[in-house]
Amino acid sequence: MGAHLRQHPTDRGPANGDLHGSRTDNQPSGCRRVRDVRPEAARRRFFGCRRADDGSRESGQVDRRVVAGCWLLGAGGWGWLMGETMKICLAGTGAMGEIHVKALQKIAGVDIVAVASRTEESGNKFAEQWKIPFHSTDLQRCIDRPGVEAVILTTPSDQHADQTVMALAKGKHVQVEIPMSLNLRDAERIVDAAKRSGRICMVTHTRRFSSPHREIRKRIREGTFHLHHMVVETYFFRRTNLNMHGQPRSWVDSLLWHHGCHSIDLAYWILDEANFEVWGQQGPEHPSLGIPMDLTVAMKSRKGPLFSMAMSFNNKGPFGGFYRYIGEEETYKVYRDAMTDSEGKDVPLDGTPAFDRQDVEFASAIREGREPESSAQSCLPTMALLDRIDRVMQEGRVGQTGQARRVSQVVM
Repeated sequence: MGAHLRQHPTDRGPANGDLHGSRTDNQPSGCRRVRDVRPEAARRRFFGCRRADDGSRESGQVDRRVVAGCWLLGAGGWGWLMGETMKICLAGTGAMGEIHVKALQKIAGVDIVAVASRTEESGNKFAEQWKIPFHSTDLQRCIDRPGVEAVILTTPSDQHADQTVMALAKGKHVQVEIPMSLNLRDAERIVDAAKRSGRICMVTHTRRFSSPHREIRKRIREGTFHLHHMVVETYFFRRTNLNMHGQPRSWVDSLLWHHGCHSIDLAYWILDEANFEVWGQQGPEHPSLGIPMDLTVAMKSRKGPLFSMAMSFNNKGPFGGFYRYIGEEETYKVYRDAMTDSEGKDVPLDGTPAFDRQDVEFASAIREGREPESSAQSCLPTMALLDRIDRVMQEGRVGQTGQARRVSQVVM
């Protein structure tokens, strides 16, 4: 999400590196390692040991300056070195760009050194406000700034796939805003590019990092909560092309592939289930925006739970995603980072904001050389579900003849 940016043809990335680091207690299960692309000198410093001229480790010779410079970020569980800053390029100066800046500024050892913008004016204003030393309307110039290790893309949804593939090919780790693409084919292209590059590619499936949804998932896995029905309402008032802050957009949002992606991913992630029966329908397209303004989606897990979602860009009133988890033991309601039970009582939760936890995970995965919790690979089943739902909706539109038409279930 964000502003349109110019982009040059992609280049090939650097050669493969070595593995580094070791598994930590708070590394998510099922993570795979990625190749370490830091210079050899940086890898030596990370382990805090001097090396002899022949490259062998000098036994017991730990550099005390390195030990003194180490720090630990509790939420991320990763140590780094004083003066060893992770340099990040941010693409996009819209609402999500600002959210990422605020989250990244809380992480020690991380510095935004360049921002790419749609216009010179917006870039200058954003860079001045957040004290970012370089800005340009040319994304590649920003990525090519000295020392840039990672890129965060908050650009328009239809640019995500090409920009992600380009940044990966240039040897950069990437965190791309949801959705990673607007079709399954491009999502698969991103996953392939990440595998070829050996770099980390993470998608901002922010609900995975939200304390209430994490708590629901934990209770289901522990067997203390048995889900019957997940009910989702997603509401916005978007009859004009404005973002969440009421500012004009240069691109048109997608109700299914963006906002629906959040909730479809939650169903998949919470239940660890991709084999849903799916059904969907959409209302008329907006005359000027050219997108359907209302959607209905239903899914049934082979494990039993149902998923029902109503979405609208026509709603006047409170906006956002409203979640109801109806279970055998209790019914929980979730809105943003708060959760209540059937009596309206607050459920005690870890108060870490989802956006903060998400960006810490990105930085941690890079430092630890592992796959992040919402890697592009782990989000691919969600994109496959969206593709199936989209096809059902399109088949329903084509088959309308003025009388009721049954839309066939699509089963994986």
